[in-house]
Amino acid sequence: MTREQELAVVRRVQRGDVNAFEDLVAAYEKNVYNLALRMTGSPEDAEDMAQEAFIKAYNSLPSFRGDSKFSVWLYRIVSNVCLDFLRKKNRRGTVSLSVEDDDGEDVQLDLPDTSQSPEELLEKKLTRESVRRGLASLPPDARQILLLREIQGLSYEEIGETLGLEPGTVKSRIFRARKKLCAYLLADGNIPDSFSSES
Repeated sequence: MTREQELAVVRRVQRGDVNAFEDLVAAYEKNVYNLALRMTGSPEDAEDMAQEAFIKAYNSLPSFRGDSKFSVWLYRIVSNVCLDFLRKKNRRGTVSLSVEDDDGEDVQLDLPDTSQSPEELLEKKLTRESVRRGLASLPPDARQILLLREIQGLSYEEIGETLGLEPGTVKSRIFRARKKLCAYLLADGNIPDSFSSES
């Protein structure tokens, strides 16, 4: 959905068209759930957090001015809901890096499939598990900023809008989060090229 399309739907909701909000939910429910799943590590908690985020978004829509994309604003709400949940529970769940598209295929942080040999498939699985454990070992704030960048694909500016940070601060926090994740992966003996080659 383009920014203009988002804004048109938001304006309809703000004018009292309650059903128009369903268009926004339909457009973003998968991304919202995936982000919540990566932050909480639990499908059940992710469903609850996604639902809570949409309720908060709906209730907060009257104050939405359109300074940023609706999706960026929504991801901020999801992130904050999940961080509040994690802080209250004072726990760290596991984080999955596997994202399934509509065809059931893994996308995004998965390693490129260069071969279907059992050895390489096993190596890919072990690497994914190592990255998943590494993300789970990060503090929630570091995990959040990496997920917004690597999974949601947001730009530094969009992450800054989402978290209320300057782009320079976003870059330095992503750098520190990647560094912590790389240190974990190196200690675990399993570091993917995509992380070892990034600054």
